[in-house]
Amino acid sequence: MPLPTDPHRARHHDDPAIRAATADDFAWLLALNNAYAAEVNAYTPADFAALMAIAARVRIADDAGFLLALSEATPVQGPNHAWFLAREPQFLYIDRIVIAARAQGYGLGRALYDDLAQAAGDRPLCCEVNLEPANPASLAFHARLGFAPCGEARDPRNGKRVQYLIRRHRPAR
Repeated sequence: MPLPTDPHRARHHDDPAIRAATADDFAWLLALNNAYAAEVNAYTPADFAALMAIAARVRIADDAGFLLALSEATPVQGPNHAWFLAREPQFLYIDRIVIAARAQGYGLGRALYDDLAQAAGDRPLCCEVNLEPANPASLAFHARLGFAPCGEARDPRNGKRVQYLIRRHRPAR
């Protein structure tokens, strides 16, 4: 399914449509992911299919963005996922979240994180954000959502310095 062409679709409601990814979404998810390769790293079709197959959760918001999460049960997927595996008995790790440029700033990222938090139950949400090269927008976004720093490392695959973030379960208000 191609990305919708209405640039205002995500702007006109407070409750974006969130759904599970299906095989029919694969081509546009791969294209969207690879359009943001600097932020989330590009994948070949075969590697992206393999990642989607082992993901704990792949969710789509308004057909304009997606979140892919791994868990403690997922086989090690690189040094960042391994970092959390070594420290947390249970978690959901946000491997990537990508929102199309035309839909950014309208709450889709927050909605995807809220959806993941509901699925997580008592498990913390975990991720990493680049410090070098800097990604201040992502750091600010995660801070607004209640994530706290819990470590730093340099990714041996690409030399990027990352900050690890975690958000412990927050009881319902």
